Amino acid sequence: MKEAVVKILNQLPIPGETDSLVRFVQLVTTNGNNVTIQLGLPQKYDKYERAIVSSVQEAVKRNIPNCGNVDVQINIIKANDLDSEGGVSKVKKIFAVASGKGGVGKSTVSANLAIALAKQGYKVGLLDADIFGPSIPKMFGAENAQPEARKEGEKEWILPIEQYGIKMLSIGFFVRPEDALAWRGPMAGNVLKQFIQDSDWGELDVMVIDMPPGTSDIQLTLCQIINITGAIMVGTPQDVAVIDVVKAIDFFQKEKIEVPIVGLIENMAWFTPEELPNNKYYIFGKGGVEQLAKEKGLPFLGAVPIVMGIREGGDNGRPAAMDENSIIGKQFAEIARKIMA
Repeated sequence: MKEAVVKILNQLPIPGETDSLVRFVQLVTTNGNNVTIQLGLPQKYDKYERAIVSSVQEAVKRNIPNCGNVDVQINIIKANDLDSEGGVSKVKKIFAVASGKGGVGKSTVSANLAIALAKQGYKVGLLDADIFGPSIPKMFGAENAQPEARKEGEKEWILPIEQYGIKMLSIGFFVRPEDALAWRGPMAGNVLKQFIQDSDWGELDVMVIDMPPGTSDIQLTLCQIINITGAIMVGTPQDVAVIDVVKAIDFFQKEKIEVPIVGLIENMAWFTPEELPNNKYYIFGKGGVEQLAKEKGLPFLGAVPIVMGIREGGDNGRPAAMDENSIIGKQFAEIARKIMA
């Protein structure tokens, strides 16, 4: 019966992957009508534990002849991450910066948040998950950087680029800026898996993931292959943008995804001319994201204004939060403190 059980497990896929569950099998024992299967399950699969147990039990009872009266016991042993010496196994917290639409400034928020966290003494990584519109290399002045590789036995690890004390990876480091990637979803997902599982991020306190817009393949892939600590929602004040934030919140709260919402950030909250620092012009409306946070019972992390410096910083490859005394620097420092709290 043991061989039959292993064969069945070899046909059951790991949630969100093509590999089979047999990869996690540590022990299979049989005793009369009792079958016990011990699985070594890495932490990143914790959210799928119940689904894995029920699918294994059902598959064994369905596929082994005369197995109707057999008791199938599944023991889950918490294992170290499969890539124990690489990948994100040594990253303490992972935050996804997300929204339901493009153009609200997720990359700007991700870049400046990473800078603010690094300035507060944290070891920070930044993953640009926007495969079709990468902007992190430009925003960090690293368009010409090319990641190197480290060989370890048969395994080759990608080494992230370091800039301003932050480790970064982006598809933008591997393609020319003018090249459009005409890829289907699974291809983009596979690249992200490499950036996460086949890259040596080392020991980090925090990883910030700059998510692509929407709620589709790439978002699902990321939620399935890593244990995201929490999602940070970014929106602009107008109603049409707030509606999409509501959809993004719903995505992360769905069953089998269940990523906690850390809080909401209102970007482009108002315009302040540098020569009139006390003036505020609410060109996109006022307080839409803050109101949504109240309605949903979620923390409001802060409002980020439009100032010339934040645009210049993105274009010049030096995020505005580098200047801790600027409006943007002070605001992101406060947002970073709230997130880590």
